[in-house]
Amino acid sequence: MPKKALIVYGGWPGHEPQATSELWAAELKSAGFEVQFSDSLASFDHESFLRDFNLILPNWTMGELTAEQEKNLVAAVAGGVGLGGFHGGMGDAFRNATNYQFVVGGQFVAHPDNEKEYAIHLTKTDDPITQGLKDFTLLSEQYYMHTDPSNEVLAATVFQTKSAPWINGCAMPAVWKRTYGNGRVFYASWGHNTKVFDVPEAREIVRRGLLWAAGNL
Repeated sequence: MPKKALIVYGGWPGHEPQATSELWAAELKSAGFEVQFSDSLASFDHESFLRDFNLILPNWTMGELTAEQEKNLVAAVAGGVGLGGFHGGMGDAFRNATNYQFVVGGQFVAHPDNEKEYAIHLTKTDDPITQGLKDFTLLSEQYYMHTDPSNEVLAATVFQTKSAPWINGCAMPAVWKRTYGNGRVFYASWGHNTKVFDVPEAREIVRRGLLWAAGNL
């Protein structure tokens, strides 16, 4: 029986939620997943519905969950459903939902200088998500985040900015994986638009990370 993924997209339109969701739906389908789309946060209304999936990909920048929706999503991941995503769609979603942020392992706080070219350094190259890949550069918003020290960091980025020079030299996690209860969680901080995923390494790391979160890697 094929594994099932749920992609819930919406929120701030500048992150191209529908287009990036379609891109990752195609990747998951090529890996043998059945993919269900939703453009409504009502998808989180029932924990029993969420538990039917192997992977949930939230792609909803900002927005607001009800207390019940947050409880259901957290419980589904704790119960073993994988959670995976990227950029603001997962790392700047539901700013008031601190239990959700505990699951994710981090929360966006700033992107100094906005879209810019910056380097990604792989900090762990023996992991199946990064194995065989090399450091790379991309054009996206470089996310400064508050992150959980229990994350297993796979890649980082060093800040050199004009607008926030006091953080220059700071190494910030850019990719991590973690567990929450029985669920696997993966996050990559790039992905401002679909063009970011034209960078082969940026695309491959997210592809592998989603498979890992679903238990396929």
